Amino acid sequence: MSKQNIETSGLTLAKGTQLKGDDFFEVKVMENITVAVVCDGVGSALQGAQAAKHTTNFLIRSLKNRPKSWTMEKSIKHFIENINRVLYLESMAEYDREELVTTLALVVIEGDRLYGANVGDSRIYLHRTINGDAQLVQLSDDHSMDEEGMENVLMAAMGLEESVSPYYFENNLLAGDKILLCSDGLYNELTEEELSTGIKMGASYLVKKASKLHEGILPDDTTAVVIEIKEVDPRLKLKESDLIVQEHYKVGEVIDGYTLLKSLIQNERTWLCEKRGLNYVIKFIPYEAMNDEMMLDIFVKEVWMANRLKAGFFPKAVVPKNRTHRYYIMSFVEGATLKKYTAKKPLSVDLSVELAIFLLKMSHFLMKYDLVHGDIKPENIIVTERKGKLVFKMVDFGSITEAYSNVTRAGTPSYLAPERFSQAPVNEQTEIYAIGVTLYESLTQKFPFGEIEPFQNPSFEKSIKVPTKLNPKIPAWLESIILRALDTDTDKRYSNYSQMQYEVSNPLKVKPYFDKNTSFIERNPMLVCRIGFVGMLVLNMIQLFWF
Repeated sequence: MSKQNIETSGLTLAKGTQLKGDDFFEVKVMENITVAVVCDGVGSALQGAQAAKHTTNFLIRSLKNRPKSWTMEKSIKHFIENINRVLYLESMAEYDREELVTTLALVVIEGDRLYGANVGDSRIYLHRTINGDAQLVQLSDDHSMDEEGMENVLMAAMGLEESVSPYYFENNLLAGDKILLCSDGLYNELTEEELSTGIKMGASYLVKKASKLHEGILPDDTTAVVIEIKEVDPRLKLKESDLIVQEHYKVGEVIDGYTLLKSLIQNERTWLCEKRGLNYVIKFIPYEAMNDEMMLDIFVKEVWMANRLKAGFFPKAVVPKNRTHRYYIMSFVEGATLKKYTAKKPLSVDLSVELAIFLLKMSHFLMKYDLVHGDIKPENIIVTERKGKLVFKMVDFGSITEAYSNVTRAGTPSYLAPERFSQAPVNEQTEIYAIGVTLYESLTQKFPFGEIEPFQNPSFEKSIKVPTKLNPKIPAWLESIILRALDTDTDKRYSNYSQMQYEVSNPLKVKPYFDKNTSFIERNPMLVCRIGFVGMLVLNMIQLFWF
């Protein structure tokens, strides 16, 4: 479930006057799944806090990188068993007794499905409102004794024995659902009615309400995590549709009223088509996706992005309601790619400034959704005409992804920032670098570090050839902007779109940029002249004095 469809909150407070307790929690909203963990380190164990933190971090990391062929149930149970065994064996090796012991409450959200498991007495609740009736249901199962007065005695916990049998469950989710994970420090202080009412205000409200009951001196470490489902991931409907996927399409074929005119890409999955006298672009799913779950997910994500991003930066895109094949439709933008447009002569300075502002505004728009384009380059930019003026459109929805996602080298090598070759996540600074390469290439018809081939490990040690040596028409202020956007040192590169856009829009405010290998004389010509002048003056005075 994407970041836009989910909201999370979490808080932990230590008992008494302690600054740090034995509880630990983490919530991670990732591209396809959300994972939340609450661990309550068993107080009677010396290393309970360490066990809680170790368990949480291990499960988050493992579920993020789980094998795609494993079911979620298998993944959850396998990883819980693994970390339990590690805790137990480490305890035996270090202390010769059970010391790395903690409870566990874990949930994973994937699409409209909730998966959960618990060991010990940390709990998981689901809050749901149906026809105005609010219900709070405990989904987890307490592993504690049933005898009166013995409720706090655990029958099971992580690290207590070499093997563990977690309580596992699954449920469907609805828009508006709220999930609460908490340690016993919370539910021992608040009634279920108070939990049901307080969950709407979030984790911080619940924990602080419990704290107020004891004037800030809690009798036990208290932790809560609340996850609110804003809406069920719309990508699920796109993925589950029963639609036709053909291996081949041909000129003249009619698909849901769209007549295929010509293939626009060699793989024959993107076509120019016509319906009722208007031209469109129709993009079909790759045929290989029929047997490739990952490829299907990628195309579904592309369709979802195209249908959701309504802005003038992109072609209009729709998913016809009554389609029979798996495809989506885009408005046809008549024009040439920026790559073709600049093949014969470089882009003019005025158009380059407009291009820079277009790319920065487009990128800033995407960032509002926590997204990045991921493949900014001249081939994905269309130069078209509107009301007698040249304008730009950005295409290729397939590369758009969540900011800070680890997409390895996804994108085109020549436009990847140096840090991307070291597995750094895609973010504002890596996008700014791609914008810098695009501007450099459009103005000079060259790449700043030469063309980089796929799977090549390029060197960025040599200095960039300054653009004005390739195109004297480039003004100094624009050259400085481009070179700063291309700086291999992220501390010197623009840190965000707004910073770069301000300088593009205010040429007089642009400070000169100098490469790290630039000599002192080149960096400070006026200062060198002044020093030289003063030096000559002093020398002349000395000569006059002596002679």
